[in-house]
Amino acid sequence: MATNLTPGFVPVDDARLVKTPTRISWGAIFAGVVLAIAIQLVLGILGTGIGLSLVNPVEGTTPGATGLGIGAGLYWIVTTVIALGAGGYAAARVAGVHDRFDGLVHGLVVWGVTLILTLYLLTSAVGGIIGGAFRTVGAVAGAAGSGIGAAAPKVADVAGVDTSDVRNEAAAYLSTAPSDPAQMTPEQAQKEIAKQLPALARGGTDGSQAESRIVDIVAAQRKISRPEAQAQVTQAKAQFVKTKNDAISTAKSATDTAAGVAAGTSFMLVIALLIGAGAAGFGATTATRRRL
Repeated sequence: MATNLTPGFVPVDDARLVKTPTRISWGAIFAGVVLAIAIQLVLGILGTGIGLSLVNPVEGTTPGATGLGIGAGLYWIVTTVIALGAGGYAAARVAGVHDRFDGLVHGLVVWGVTLILTLYLLTSAVGGIIGGAFRTVGAVAGAAGSGIGAAAPKVADVAGVDTSDVRNEAAAYLSTAPSDPAQMTPEQAQKEIAKQLPALARGGTDGSQAESRIVDIVAAQRKISRPEAQAQVTQAKAQFVKTKNDAISTAKSATDTAAGVAAGTSFMLVIALLIGAGAAGFGATTATRRRL
């Protein structure tokens, strides 16, 4: 077979002048990503329809939240495997790769691009909704804060209330109760006790003073002796402390449960993503063409 000698170049065989293909075909990868996302969407819509068809509150056959959540998770994993497997297979097949490693790379890149694109779409959509909501709330709050002074007289006019009456009523609410508990009205006594409760909860010197003040008010309002009022306040204080401790314990338990659920969900999500990567790589290596 003749060989041409070109000055400045090595000998080239005319019959073997073949262009070396690139190792990665981004066009094929893009096609695989589009196919994977499309299949995922179709199967997701199908799964939503299946899930809604199981809800029947009239006959009482609605599945429980736990079972429905587990079923949805398993269905999502299965659909991810199918979608990424098909996307990886299509990418490697269209690229015409002959090396299994090249096929594996195509499949993993399809998986990575699909994952990044999906997260971007979800994040941008949710971020836009939340951002718009916060901007709306901020605008309303700003308008309310800047215009409340001018709006108050107008609201009073609409309601048929004189502005001076509103100011007098506000002054009555803000006025201090008589120092002598015996001269307090029941409403004033309740407001004074509510005013002393934060100091009572803090304890210390302020708490002791607040408790003494509350005891005096209870004794004067109920017309009982101070020891009897002290016993009632002590019992109420113990109940209040118990309720507060129960609320704190419940909040801690709920936080621990939520943290455990979040951790378990994170681990399951990582496992599902790794399964998706394996499915994309397996589909791509399956589509690897043998050299003739």
